[in-house]
Amino acid sequence: MKNKTNLVLIILVLLLPLFSQSQDSNFGNWLIYIGNKKLNQKWNIHNEIQYRNHNAISDLEQLLIRTGLGYTFNENKNNILLGYGYILSKNYLANKDDKVSVNEHRIFQQFTSNQNIGKVILNHRYRFEQRFVESDFKMRFRYFLALNIPLKVTESKSSKYYLSAYNEIFLNTKASIFDRNRVYGGIGFHVNKNIKVEAGYMNQFFETSSRDQFNIITFVNF
Repeated sequence: MKNKTNLVLIILVLLLPLFSQSQDSNFGNWLIYIGNKKLNQKWNIHNEIQYRNHNAISDLEQLLIRTGLGYTFNENKNNILLGYGYILSKNYLANKDDKVSVNEHRIFQQFTSNQNIGKVILNHRYRFEQRFVESDFKMRFRYFLALNIPLKVTESKSSKYYLSAYNEIFLNTKASIFDRNRVYGGIGFHVNKNIKVEAGYMNQFFETSSRDQFNIITFVNF
């Protein structure tokens, strides 16, 4: 009973931002690849590519490439990682059809922790970023809480499908402190033991506006 109560509370926390109101919204599409290469039982290399569009089909908004070296400990429940990211943003100028390119180089440190509540898998991720955006320098903290719920065929057997949800909040080290929040819900499919694919809806909201995305995510372990 206690585990079920904890799970309900976590789901409410993840879905709470959906009830928040924003002044503006538009729809985009993110194509995401997330890979993990195990060097041995402890060390791993993270690799990631995200192709983000202003609309549902094309019109590049952002290209993000990330990589990092991680170390796993505590019976494979925790991982620390040092990483680097390159981000190319194509931002529209106010009230114009013209876009401007913004280059960002990013160093980040993160800690992830996994836990189980019954068959439900929880993932916590704490990430601290140092961002070199053109000639500007910024720092930001991110907290990510996700859950993965396998779908059952019978009481004793799970299918290859699962439900996925997460909430991630971004906080700047300088004013304004609140940067953005992302909430996501989707369904996934295990292609095999090393590959899974997800599709879902994500809302990203800022102080005065919001963005809606349809995300397609591929996870590869090799």
